[in-house]
Amino acid sequence: MTIAIIGGGIGGLAAAVGLHKIGIKAHVYERASSFKPLGAGIGIGSNVMLALNKLGVSEDILKSGMTLKEQRFLNGNFKEMNKIDFTLLKKRFGEENITIQRADLHEALYRAVDPTYVHFNKKLEHFKQTNQEVTLHFTDGTEVSVDYVIAADGIHSIFRKTLMTKSKPRYAGYTCWRGITKNKDDVSMYLSSEAWSKDGRFGFAPLHNGDVYWFACVNAKANDPKYHSLDKSGVAQQFKHFSSTVERLINETYDDYFLHHDIYDIKPLSTFVYNRICLLGDAAHATTPNMGQGAGQSIEDAYELMNALKSENTVQDAFNVYDKRRVAKTKKVIKLSRQIGWAAQWDNPLLIAFRNTVFPFIPKSLLFWRLTFLFK
Repeated sequence: MTIAIIGGGIGGLAAAVGLHKIGIKAHVYERASSFKPLGAGIGIGSNVMLALNKLGVSEDILKSGMTLKEQRFLNGNFKEMNKIDFTLLKKRFGEENITIQRADLHEALYRAVDPTYVHFNKKLEHFKQTNQEVTLHFTDGTEVSVDYVIAADGIHSIFRKTLMTKSKPRYAGYTCWRGITKNKDDVSMYLSSEAWSKDGRFGFAPLHNGDVYWFACVNAKANDPKYHSLDKSGVAQQFKHFSSTVERLINETYDDYFLHHDIYDIKPLSTFVYNRICLLGDAAHATTPNMGQGAGQSIEDAYELMNALKSENTVQDAFNVYDKRRVAKTKKVIKLSRQIGWAAQWDNPLLIAFRNTVFPFIPKSLLFWRLTFLFK
């Protein structure tokens, strides 16, 4: 039996870690010319740490992570509206919430895979599926035939585009900058914060090495040239109304970690399995980043797929079990994350006044309860 994993991102490598752990030596095919850990910061929830623990890589990741004890929600004046106590998740489920540089997470997964099974410069051009096999055609002219494919090739997945022609990325209505900056003791340790105003949203959290990860979102049309042309000083000007700390964090961002993207997700799919092809990660359920669960759900995919392949008699049975476990949960994540982003990005003064009045009265126990589905 041969299994190919298309995509060497977080989801694809996590899948490789899981499959190799149970003796299935799947090969990973990555379009990049070499391993390139990229990105700014990322949050890893307790639910994802549980999966990483089962995959056997949580120890290395914790070494590069900053434990978060609390998530604060602030208004446009940087006054606290409400908060989530992450220590309760630790007490109940046994794992921390952390922040980490995305590159460190990616590299930890890469180190856990035998490099013999990772192939670079393999950009998929097209594929053909029959009842017996899947044939993969790469742009370098090579061709590989395998029994099964795990498609972890991202939100623009060639597999999803081909198998589900109507499934296309949908714009969330806002654009986002991300960055990493030196902490000059103006960002509290162990505390993640997110501020909402009529002129945009700004979030920030400490990293383990004395840096700070930040993100900034503003409502915009897709591919808006006004925002795509902004440099650090321009973005700092856009968000300086929050505080001088926000302005500094943006202006002093390391050049290599100043990133900008429009935000997209995909409408939830009814299945991730198409005969011999199984979608995983953003290819299956790309979500907005408002819950910090995008990469995390890819890792959970890998864990659940590993479990299914270990317990079921056939790969097809395992795919079906994986499908039942993952479709419903990721649908909830996509829906809730989109709702959070919608409310956080309000720019209507009446809606903002309503939100800022009501939100402080929402019981903290309810905010905590809304996260518990992530552990089921």
